[in-house]
Parts: sequence; C-alpha cells; structure tokens
Amino acid sequence: MTVGAERATPPPRRRDAQRNRELLVAAAHQVFTEQGLDAPLDVIARRAGVGNATLYRHFPTRAALIDAVFHDQLTDTMAVGERLRSAPDAWSGLTDYLRAVFGTLAADRGTNDLMTTHVQSVGALDAVHAHNRRTLELLLARGRDEGTVRPDVTTEDVLFALAALGRAVPALTAATTPDAWHRPLALLLDGLRAATPPEPSPLPGPALTAAQLGDVLRELGPHRAPKGQG
Repeated sequence: MTVGAERATPPPRRRDAQRNRELLVAAAHQVFTEQGLDAPLDVIARRAGVGNATLYRHFPTRAALIDAVFHDQLTDTMAVGERLRSAPDAWSGLTDYLRAVFGTLAADRGTNDLMTTHVQSVGALDAVHAHNRRTLELLLARGRDEGTVRPDVTTEDVLFALAALGRAVPALTAATTPDAWHRPLALLLDGLRAATPPEPSPLPGPALTAAQLGDVLRELGPHRAPKGQG
C-alpha cells in the first residue's frame, strides 16, 4: 500500500468516533423528545450504547449536545421568519409565522423546552431568539401601520404570550389531539387584532371538555421520567 493510499483511508478510530457522535446525537434527540432538556445525560449515553466518558469527550457540556441536536431545526425556524417578514400584508405574515412557531413547539418536549425557556450557551438558540424577536418587531410595526394590529401591543407582550401558551402545547396535544393548539392560538391572534370583526371567525377544533382540561393540567405537572430511567 502506498503512502498516498494510507492517507486516503481514515483510521478506524476516526470512523468509530464519528459513529459514536452520530449515535449520541440520535439518542439525545429521542431522550430530549421524551423527557425534556434536563433529561439525565447518562440515560443518553446508555441509549447510544456508549459510556459517559465518550459522551463528554464529544460534548463537554449539555449546551454543546443541545446545539448539535437542534441546530438544523432552529435554522429552519429562522428561514421561515425571514420569508414571512416580506409577506404581502403584515397580518397574514404574523399569523403564518405564529402558526409555524406553534407547530415547532408542538413537535416534541425537547424543542418546546428549548424555545420556551432560557438555555445558556447554545449558539443556535441565541441566534433564533434574536431572529424571532426581530421578525415579530417588523411584523407588528407593519401591522400597526396597516391598521391590522392594535397600537398598544408590544413585542414583549407577544413573546410572553408565546412562552406561556407555547409551554402548555405538549400537554394539550398529549391529552387531546396533535392539532389542538390551533384553537388557543386563534384566541391569541384575536387579542392582537386592531379591531374584532362584527362576527368573529369560528374557533378551530372542538372546545376542551372538563375531563380533557384535567388531563392537560396533569400533563403540565412533573412529566419527565425519574432520574436514571431511560
């Protein structure tokens, strides 16, 4: 075998390291989806079939692992915002953007934790939060100018509502149906409008029953598996 051929073939250790990294990212996505972002890291290592030392060698911090798992999804969220900033009218851009955000929040518990709480040192998350704020600022300002968004609503009002309502989305969909979030989002959007139409549009989906509300509230309680279970 020539020297050139030797250089062209990655050493087995490098291939194994790449495979372990991929296994860890896949396992972390599964565990974060099931248990949220504070799931034990040793559960992720076991799910990937590697030791804790291997996990920390690839991802020295929880933030580094979170960034690797969700980077592409967060980038996609920014792309949606970028596109809808130039929607033909601000109201359609705002409603489509919030629907896209809520669809992301409903995807899994890990994504919901990421988008509705503050996780430090995740580069992609810092970028998407800044982009999200700027998208809302632009659409709300355009909406006020066009007379479709009430003049006293602020970006912070909307960000707070998104975090508070969005946090409940996984519990709502777990207790009812995957698209149940459309109804509370419609109520939120009506609160942002400059004027309520004479006959408000019907709310999408069925109203919660008393039993379903109880199920949702139970889901909002401690929902992650006990530490050490995977």
